[in-house]
Parts: sequence; C-alpha cells; structure tokens
Amino acid sequence: MPQQLTPRPQLGFGLGLRRELVAPILDQLPPVDWLEILTDSYLQADRQTLDALERIRAHYPLALHGGALSLGGPDPIDPNYLARLAVLARRLEPQLISDHLCWTPPGMSHSYDLRPLPRTREMLDHLVPRITQVQEALGRRILVENIADPHPQPAGQMGEAEFLTVVAEAADCLILLDLNNVITNGLAQGFRPRDYLERLPGERIWQIHLAPLMHRSEYEWDANTSHFKDPVWQLYREVVRQLGPIATLLERNDDIPPLQELLLELEQARQVAKAGASGAAVP
Repeated sequence: MPQQLTPRPQLGFGLGLRRELVAPILDQLPPVDWLEILTDSYLQADRQTLDALERIRAHYPLALHGGALSLGGPDPIDPNYLARLAVLARRLEPQLISDHLCWTPPGMSHSYDLRPLPRTREMLDHLVPRITQVQEALGRRILVENIADPHPQPAGQMGEAEFLTVVAEAADCLILLDLNNVITNGLAQGFRPRDYLERLPGERIWQIHLAPLMHRSEYEWDANTSHFKDPVWQLYREVVRQLGPIATLLERNDDIPPLQELLLELEQARQVAKAGASGAAVP
C-alpha cells in the first residue's frame, strides 16, 4: 500500500548547476534557493570535482536530475548505475531525485537518447515495477519528468495526463513537470495545457522545470502584463495559482549565460509566482 505523501519541500527557486557556474557560485554565493545537478556528470567524478560540489552543498540544498535510468526501456535497470546513484545520494543528501519518463534503445541506456513511451496498459505493467525497483534501491520516492513528444495522439492510447497520473499513483512516485514540454506536446497532441494540469494529481507534483523564451529586452517588464506574453510564464502562473508554492527550477541546457543574467530570470520567476499566488487566473 502506498505510504502517505508528506508535504512538498518548500525549496523556492533554483538553477541548474552546470560546470561553468560552479566557480562563480562558489565565489559569489548568489541569492539562489537551491541547485539541481545533472546526476550523470557526477557519478564517476574525480575527487576535486566532488569536493567543489560538497562545498556548494554546504550553502545550498541540492537536487539530482538524471537521464540514464531508461525507466521504460527494454534493458534491465543497470544495477551498477543504480548503486552509484545511491552512493552519490547518500553523500549529497539531495532534497529531490528525478529522471525522465522515457525509454532508450537496447544497449543505449546511457546515451541520453530519450524517447516517448507508448501510453498503453502493457507499458504500465512494464514501467511501474521498474520505478518501484529504483525507489526501493534508493529508499525514497523519485520524481519522473514528462518529456517532449511532438507527435499526434496515437489511436487507442491513453492521453498523456492520464498516463502520467496512473504511473505516479501506481508506482507511488512523484512528478517533475516540465512546462515547456506540456506546451509543446499540447500543440502536437491537441490538448490545452491548463486541462492537462487539472487532470494531474497535484499533490504529487513536487518540482517544476521552466525555460521561458526570453530576450534581454524582456527584462524590462511590467509586473502585471508583459511577462505573461510568454506561454511558459502564463502556464507557470496557473500552476502556482492551482497548486501553491512549488520547487521551481530555471532550466538552461545550452548557451549558458553569465550568472547575473540567470539571476535576473530567476527574479522574474519569483514575480510570476507571486502573481499566481494572488489567485487571479491568467487572462
């Protein structure tokens, strides 16, 4: 029987800790609430790299975000990978551990070739025990992230929100909701992002990824209007309105800007969340 969910950890607003940000963060100790690291970059890291990470851990809560479990893949869960993940988790004591709800081709679990799952009962029967296996090895719930699936809704398959809900409840896991992927998939599959959000078990959504499509000019925004032009900001405001405070990560995977630019974007996320908490729906 699933254990009762504890309240979401109130982590606030975080950044993805990419290698180029390690030195400036250690030098400046900026006003960031928490940091997310890419698990697979640290499983076999050298002592110097791990020492720097532990110095950061002394100042900021951490989350681990992986891409190599291949939770829905055909290969067995790699026991060596899982053991290294457990060791890293014990060392860093992260607040959250997540991976993607996807599959990778046979023999390519560590390739980051993340592919959408067929949303079928057969896949659920395959997927749920594998998530359970990972959680038992780690001694905690993990978060599973919705990935981009820019294809029309296949006939005879569950809707994406229904599938994610069944997975989370059957495996007793948590959800990392990527808002950019919700919007991308909604356009392809024909659903409204707000409807998608309403179909999910809100109490299991413990983390948000968002990557607003902003330009420098957009830093000059009006707190009531301009930043809502971006559909990602609009959906994020609605998430906060419906679910309340939730750990939010500003995700930048490529072309990482200077830390000060990221801090401006993070402040914008704080302001959007504040507007969402006011309770007014996005027009």
